[in-house]
Order: sequence, then structure tokens, then C-alpha cells
Amino acid sequence: MSSLSVAAAASTTADFSNDTWWIWLIKAVAIVVFLLTSVLIAIWFERKVVARMQVRPGPNVHGPFGLLQSLADAMKLLFKEDLTVKAADKLVYIVAPMIAVFCSLLTFAVIPFGPNVSMFGVDTPIQLTDFPVAVLYILACASVGVYGIVLGGWASGSTYPLLGAVRSTAQVISYELAMGLSLVSVFIMAGSMSTSEIVTSQTAVWWFLPLLPAFIIYVISMVGEVNRLPFDLPEAEGELVSGFMTEYSSMKFAWFFLAEYINMLNVSAVATTLFLGGWRAPWPISAINDGMFNEGWWPVLWFLAKLWLVMFVFVWIRGSALRFRYDQFMKIGWKVLIPAALAWVFAVGVVQGVRQFSGLDLRSVLFVLGGIVLVGLVISFLVPEKKTPAGPPRPPGPQVFDPYAGGYPVPPLPGQVLPPSPRKQRLAARATDDDATTTPQVAQEVHGG
Repeated sequence: MSSLSVAAAASTTADFSNDTWWIWLIKAVAIVVFLLTSVLIAIWFERKVVARMQVRPGPNVHGPFGLLQSLADAMKLLFKEDLTVKAADKLVYIVAPMIAVFCSLLTFAVIPFGPNVSMFGVDTPIQLTDFPVAVLYILACASVGVYGIVLGGWASGSTYPLLGAVRSTAQVISYELAMGLSLVSVFIMAGSMSTSEIVTSQTAVWWFLPLLPAFIIYVISMVGEVNRLPFDLPEAEGELVSGFMTEYSSMKFAWFFLAEYINMLNVSAVATTLFLGGWRAPWPISAINDGMFNEGWWPVLWFLAKLWLVMFVFVWIRGSALRFRYDQFMKIGWKVLIPAALAWVFAVGVVQGVRQFSGLDLRSVLFVLGGIVLVGLVISFLVPEKKTPAGPPRPPGPQVFDPYAGGYPVPPLPGQVLPPSPRKQRLAARATDDDATTTPQVAQEVHGG
């Protein structure tokens, strides 16, 4: 492990010198076909996994195992009536979903699927292109893609889409900052922002192990980045009907839907490339026959396996978590993720600086840091807890509960009762003051509610 920095510094980007225009065309078409096909599979995959979690069959009619259900849904959207809202800004209303889709298709241009292979007699990497700031290019594409959501909500000329667009603006600012900061530690360890060099730097160890806090921050941020549960505030069906997509139908709606699932594939591919070793085979498969499974077309299989593993995490979260309130959502982004990412970047920078100037081995540094954390945990268990003074005894019987005490209406817990309504209090007072003249109707209203 001590030679990780040297290996990363000595690595070079993928060699595209033998590529010709028709090789570029083949790679570009293959990426587009791969993304469109993967979206259909992802929709079916999500439905089947969530169905298993909820003990129901899921799609099982169209095609074997329901595999053609996604294709049937795509055909339905294709032939559905295309409506345009009268109050909409026509040009922006039509261009917005195009922006979302086109920006989502750009990310995979710099994602390495594998090493150099022979493609129709040409020695070329299984990657469309790469350059020294490839990860910044990915972040730029993600940032511009959000304009499709923002403009689509604004151009619809309706209230709920506008609210969804405003929420999307706040969301991208909050969670892209945390996402970018979580990737800085990878740049420090790999010594590069080139995707192929980052994969090369993970020959000895995948970065999610030494950079586990950054990986956790990235996973949380990527869920918020693609507007998925529990961070689907811009398209909250329960409160905004469908958010920024409310006034869209037919293929314009399908483009937004397509962009969401392609973006899920994009952030999963980035997590695979930067933290999970990219196309490299997992241990101990990587040690078989001097790494024969890291050569040729085998690495494409490992890359896809890791990609769909991260996609499963998306579906798992959707089937398990509830949507956050807006204040909770902003608190996590600004008060938890961003400070934690900044602190981790500072810690990684200090460790790398100490290693470079003192020549310490990375394993030794990690063991020292792990020992400090372990000692701190042991001490925290040994320190006796401060006993809180017992409060006054609870009065017998049910407690009167104020549902608006915290600012948000919540239902009472067992053993709690709601205070009487003002209407009942007025009726009770009237019955007390004028008990003799109370009509049967008022008495029934007081005692029967």
C-alpha cells in the first residue's frame, strides 16, 4: 500500500491514439443503446425488487417474468395524446425535457468500462474519451441537467410545478456541494481527476475502504442528486401532485422519466469508478492466474455487476424509507453532509501531507487512526453516564397532548388524548350556565360530540 501514491502518479490516462472516427461512432452508439436498454431493465428491476419487499408478484404478465412490461409502458407513452398547457411558455416548455435527457446522456462518455481491447483490429480502451478533469466534466453535466427540471417547472405556468422547480434549485445546491466535497478525498489519494487514472490507482485497494466516510457521504448525496426517495421533494406526489412534471404528458413526460433513470445509472457508474475499483475484478478473482480476469472483455462484467449492485441500493432505499420533510432535508444537506465532508477532506489532506513529508506507510497511518478511534470508543463505554434527575411523577390517567407543540401537527401516542375542541368547550360552558333551559338537541351535541 505504501506505493499507492507513486503508482497513481506514474499512471497515465487511457491511450486513444489508435482510435478513428468510426471507432468513436461505434462507442457512442453503444453507450446510447446501453443506457436506453438499461433504463428498461432498471424499471423492471425496481418493480420486481420492491414487489418482493412488499410480498407481491410484481410484473409477471407481459413476456417471461414480466420483462416486456417496461417496453409496453414505453409504447403507451409514445402513443399517448401529447398535451400542451395554454399558460405555458411554449419554447421553454418543450426544450426543458430535452435538456434533462441530453445532459444525462453525456456522463458515460468518460466512464471506463474496461482496459484496452482489440475492437475490429484496433487496440482501444473500452471508454469513449478521457481527459485530466473528467470528474469535473461529470459534475458540470449533472449541474446543467438540473436546468431541465427548473425550466420545466417554471415554463408550465402552474403552481405545483413551480414549487417543484424551486425545491430542485435548493436541492442541487445543497447536495452537489456535499457530493463534490466527497470526491475531493479521492482526488487527493489518486493524484488525478482522470477516471482511467483513478481506476488505475485502485490496483492495490478500492478507495471505499480507506475513504469510507467519503463513500457514505457520496451515497447519501447521489440519492438526493437524482431526486429519489427519501429526497424526492421536487416531484413529491403526496403534496405537489407530481411536482415539476405535473403539466407534462406523453413523450415529454417520458423524457423526464428517462432522464431520472439515466441519472441513476450515471451516479452508480461514478460510485463504481471512483470508490469500487471501476472495472477491476474483486478479490480473490483478481488474483487468479496473475489477474487474467482483469484483461480483455471480462472487466465489463465486473463493472456491470458493481453498477447494478449500487442500483439495488437505490431500489432498497425506495422500498424502505419515507420522504423527509423539507426542513429535515435541508438540515441534512447543510448541517450534516457538508460539514462532515469538509472535515474529512481536511483529515485526508493532513494524512497525505504527513505521509509525503515523513515517508510513513499508509497502512501504518490507517492503523494509528483506527487505534485512536477504537480507544475513543472504549473510553466512551467506560465513562459512566450522567444520571438525569427523575422528573415529577406522571399523573394517573391519559395525558392531554398538544399536537401543534413542535410546529407540525402530529397524532397522539398511546396514553395521550387531544385537548377538547373550542367548540365543545363553548357548548359545555353554555350547558353549565343554562342547564335548566338546555334543549335536548344541545345536550345531545355536548355529550355525544
